Amino acid sequence: MTSSQVEEQYHDGSEALDGDAPAEGYQRGLNGRQVQMIAIGGAIGTGLFYGSSTSIANIGPSLIACYAIAGVVIFFIMRALGELLTYRPTSGSFADYAREFFGPFTGFVTGWSYWALWVTACMSEVTAAGHYINYWWPSVPVWSTAAVALVVLFVANLVSVKIFGELEFWFSTIKVTAIVAMIVIGVGILTFGFSSVGDSASVTHLWADGGFAPSGAWQAMLAMQGVIFAYLGVELVGITAGEAENPKKTLRKAINTLPVRIGIFYVGSLIVILSVYSWTKYTPGVSPFVQVFAAVGIPGAAGIMNFVVLTAALSSCNSGIYSTGRMLRGLAVNGEAPKAAARLSGRQLPLPALVGSSLFMGIGVIVNIVSPDKAFLYITSVATCAGLWTWTVILAAHLRYRSRVRAGLLPAADFRMPGAPITNWIAIAALGSVVALMASDSDTRLGLYVFAVWFLVLVVGYRIARRKAPVGADLGLQRG
Repeated sequence: MTSSQVEEQYHDGSEALDGDAPAEGYQRGLNGRQVQMIAIGGAIGTGLFYGSSTSIANIGPSLIACYAIAGVVIFFIMRALGELLTYRPTSGSFADYAREFFGPFTGFVTGWSYWALWVTACMSEVTAAGHYINYWWPSVPVWSTAAVALVVLFVANLVSVKIFGELEFWFSTIKVTAIVAMIVIGVGILTFGFSSVGDSASVTHLWADGGFAPSGAWQAMLAMQGVIFAYLGVELVGITAGEAENPKKTLRKAINTLPVRIGIFYVGSLIVILSVYSWTKYTPGVSPFVQVFAAVGIPGAAGIMNFVVLTAALSSCNSGIYSTGRMLRGLAVNGEAPKAAARLSGRQLPLPALVGSSLFMGIGVIVNIVSPDKAFLYITSVATCAGLWTWTVILAAHLRYRSRVRAGLLPAADFRMPGAPITNWIAIAALGSVVALMASDSDTRLGLYVFAVWFLVLVVGYRIARRKAPVGADLGLQRG
């Protein structure tokens, strides 16, 4: 399929913006400031603020190397996506590229898997938000606060894409401020020795307390699977292509600053955290940020971090509502989801797709009432493997794109992935090793089994979709 053929699919009469970027019926309401913060927020989740404490207790300072290595892999993935987005910006992002370069079935699996990824992620994040709100109001049932949070974010997404962008901007600002504050405080402790831990704080903690990898290289490798999933969400910026002002410019800038964000927010913060205290002093389940803030006598450190993590959970859910709506509409436009989901509201928003996705997220609230533990284990397993699938598809689609460019079938983008195709294969091998690590662990092996079942469901679903309405038969963008 050539670039001109792809563009012909969007035949609703809307003007193509930014060269070869079809408008797709959406309003370009996301400015550069908002896209930048969406990209930053996508790389910062609750895993850093709270989940890192368990990883620190398990593998010590080697966690820094894990995040750095995983960060390099993520950068390769995002540069591959960036080149594809420069070639043809589209809100369908990786699902559209999967469809273009590997056929409708791969696009079907990628689109529905990414939709499932964010639906399940929102189920867990909105429940987490309910628990965080309970910190201040413990008598209020978790399911009720979770439901209120979901409804508020859903309504915000219905108003306009600008409201989504502004919410995400401020959510990300809060997360960034917390990390920068912790780094500044930590550097101050290490440099000037103030606070109760000033005398013992030292960078030597990175190697003096049992070594850099006190639990051994194998345990550090096993931790990589959890580390790399902490980066889930960085690819979300690609879905903003259909609604970003000047997407080629803003997305390029957002992707190019990714190494800086990873270096500061993950690697930098962990270096400071593990220098202020020995890794042996961090308690699993207690935010390392809380311990650092408490060390300098900041009043209400736990409450402050609870607020920060609440915003991180709300940010994730807000992004999930946005991305699932766009992805479901993209599937519907290609005849791979109910036709009604392709319609746009008068505000140029995918209203039916947003409603349908949010209703599925609401199941998470019900699950929280009935049986939270085992049910969430199964549904989040789909999200875990869907992330690996999505990243692999991005890398593979980029390889196919480059081969067609060399053959003169497609135009070359001016934002090229460095080191390709070698870097593609390095990143694919890294993702493959994560799958192997998951298979070797009895706890994470479940995720592979669940995704295999999910894949079979999609095979059946694809056959049904093809029988009812052949893929590509109705590609007109409908506005209701």
